[in-house]
Amino acid sequence: MNKLIFFVDDDKMMLNLMEYTFKCREGYEVKSFFSGEECIKNLFLDPKLIVLDYYMGGSDGSSLSGLDTLKKIRESGLNITVIILSREKSQDTIEEFLKFGAKKYVIKDDYFIDTLIDTIEKHFADDLPN
Repeated sequence: MNKLIFFVDDDKMMLNLMEYTFKCREGYEVKSFFSGEECIKNLFLDPKLIVLDYYMGGSDGSSLSGLDTLKKIRESGLNITVIILSREKSQDTIEEFLKFGAKKYVIKDDYFIDTLIDTIEKHFADDLPN
């Protein structure tokens, strides 16, 4: 059975890269969303993992931020692993996400897709029954 992963990012190119990378890998199903609101509305699909961008939405502040989305995922009561993906390198920001239950914080650098692949594959390997 395929493992459903949600990718949430307001950058279309970033979503396309992540979609392509994981749709080509056996055992994964991928759904992409441009906003935290869309992600929250689709939690009923029972994703096994959510990769969530730190900063999303317009400058008017009308969209949920990555942190707000993470808090709403936690409020849902569902036990979903969340990985944060961001260019933001502030230790305070990283600690804030981890405090609210993010499993890992991946920096969007030149090698982030390799780090993301390793992180996701390790997560699902750790979840296998012994």
